[in-house]
Amino acid sequence: MKTLIAFFSRADENYFAGAMRYVKVGNTEIVCDLIKEMIPADLFKIEMKHPYSPAYMTCIEEAKKDLQAKARPELTALPDSIDGYDTVILAYPNYWGTFPMAVATFLETFDFTGKTILPLCTNEGSGMGSSERAIKQCAPGADVKKGLPITGSNAANAGESVRSWLSANGLL
Repeated sequence: MKTLIAFFSRADENYFAGAMRYVKVGNTEIVCDLIKEMIPADLFKIEMKHPYSPAYMTCIEEAKKDLQAKARPELTALPDSIDGYDTVILAYPNYWGTFPMAVATFLETFDFTGKTILPLCTNEGSGMGSSERAIKQCAPGADVKKGLPITGSNAANAGESVRSWLSANGLL
């Protein structure tokens, strides 16, 4: 069984438990690096050709406009194929109650029929939001499992939660 970790993560100015802070590595990427240390998997970072602003408040307004417009932002790259993967760990921050629209671009590019998708969502209290339902809509035919919400400001310390989730899903 081969696993792909596909993730959207944002550095720059981020929101942490009521305050803004600049980070060089986004919370979601931090969690994905923890996963990569625990299981054999390939990593793919979902990146927009025209990224959101580094300023947090501007970024969330841009993300809100994309969500309302049901935009599918152009990505800088895509994997050639996902055919060789049985499981895709799909990781992203919670933007406006779901995933960033770049994740929809990624999902709608491929046929996920027969594949397992394990969602992981970093957030500061909003949990998975409606992202699991949105994944099912964008990736019909996939077996979308129960996601793992991780508090972003605690990303670096999420190892035990991640380990339990991976184990419960047969990856450890």
